[in-house]
Amino acid sequence: MTVDARAAARRPLHLAVGGALVVATALIPSAESVAADQTSEVTIPYTCQFPSGAEKADVTIKAVLPVSAGAGEVIRPADVSVEVGLERSALVRFTALEATTLSAVAELTVRNSVGEHAADASWQQLEAPAVDLPAEDEEQVDSQGEGDGQGAGGVVLTATGDVPTVAFGSPGRATVTPAGLGLTLASFTQDGTPTSPPELAVTCEPADDEERPLARITVRDSTSPTAPSPSDPAPGEGASEPPAKPARPAPGLDPDAHRKIDDLTEARLGALDDEDPGSCPIEIPPEWVMTTAETYAAGYANAVKLDGAAALGPAFMKVVLNKRYINDSCASTVDVTSEVEFEYEGKRQLPPTKATFLSYGFMPTTATMVLEQVGPPAVVQTHTVTNTPTYPEESTVTAQLSMRLYDVKVNGVPLDVGPDCRTERPFEQVLKGYGQSYPPAGYLVAYGGNLTGYAHIPPFQGCGVGEDLDPLFTSAISSVGKKADNYTKMTQAPLCVATNPEGPDCPPKVPKSER
Repeated sequence: MTVDARAAARRPLHLAVGGALVVATALIPSAESVAADQTSEVTIPYTCQFPSGAEKADVTIKAVLPVSAGAGEVIRPADVSVEVGLERSALVRFTALEATTLSAVAELTVRNSVGEHAADASWQQLEAPAVDLPAEDEEQVDSQGEGDGQGAGGVVLTATGDVPTVAFGSPGRATVTPAGLGLTLASFTQDGTPTSPPELAVTCEPADDEERPLARITVRDSTSPTAPSPSDPAPGEGASEPPAKPARPAPGLDPDAHRKIDDLTEARLGALDDEDPGSCPIEIPPEWVMTTAETYAAGYANAVKLDGAAALGPAFMKVVLNKRYINDSCASTVDVTSEVEFEYEGKRQLPPTKATFLSYGFMPTTATMVLEQVGPPAVVQTHTVTNTPTYPEESTVTAQLSMRLYDVKVNGVPLDVGPDCRTERPFEQVLKGYGQSYPPAGYLVAYGGNLTGYAHIPPFQGCGVGEDLDPLFTSAISSVGKKADNYTKMTQAPLCVATNPEGPDCPPKVPKSER
């Protein structure tokens, strides 16, 4: 064993965040390093794409953020609001539907940057309560915006909610800058019923290339004894790599878990001094870190042959986190294995979903599809690299499923397929997600996000009463040969973890499906 390898193994044990966990790596700042907060606000002109064309919108973003923070220190934006001012011309679609009120759910992309490092975070599920729409014959108010927050006959929707934390891994002058904005607008009639259609998805982008940060934060080296004042110059480029982030078990875990892990690490590192190369990877006893969680996932699965997509979910998932947890200080990696069980009305399955396709390109076929979980629980494997400031990680979810079809109609005529029309054997659905922990971005098991992958659909059997319909469904749905050609995209909501039942993600939320 070389000296360099032993030195690498001397790094502190890293308990990965994000997917990996229930184990939080937030720094606990000392009294000397606590920084004052600032109320930040920026107004940005956006261009929003409505069915009728591009519309202007003035968007004001507000949040409470610290003036400074240590490298690796977790920052939680507070009192977040996104005010979207829509002009009267953007509301024509809704008044034509006889809508009287309009509400919204906003998703704002925020770019977190320090030095040469940048990552996008998604401020999702910001909800704006319903506001009254101006009547069609109402005279436009003047540009001073008189009339209950409405300017020039338009409306202002104010979306609020909790957003993800952020941590900057290296010293410097950090910026938090709003970018793309997504709006899901919901309209309602006078009696409170949804219009038809009930919602409209709108994408908005800044109207120009001018950078307008919401906040600038001085990120100091974690070893600094005191926080610099806002007037202090930002640290220069080329700052040294920050020290490793200390790990602290989340509330509700064994309070001695951290001490036990440290002791175990020291014992293994002592073995390295005795030239034992097999002592570097450490498997943490599951009773120290294992816990349970719940969440929902929803999405779409493409049926390539049918030239269509079937909605999936929302699927309720019961998760057992950290059934296996291996830290390798020599390789600077953490590998975590967790398990997932789907549940719907007491059964191991996703909710039934109706899908309509054009069979063979011309014949409309409607069927109810159920994906049933078979065999052992689904496995979630998360691989995290801990020797970079961002802590990148890859998550792979593998489930064994069986597809069953019933309530089939071809061109509106019922087709009796019997009670057990299903794939002749289970198939493997593999989904992958990629993210980073500092700052949180992409897919992380704890925070959720998008998972994508492909599946091979086997031939069907047991289809038909009085006639063999297996060839019909096999030729219409099953994959060609053994090719996994059916694309699936699932969006997972943040975990509601048993160790934090009062947290902002409990009870678990239902995510919005993305195609």
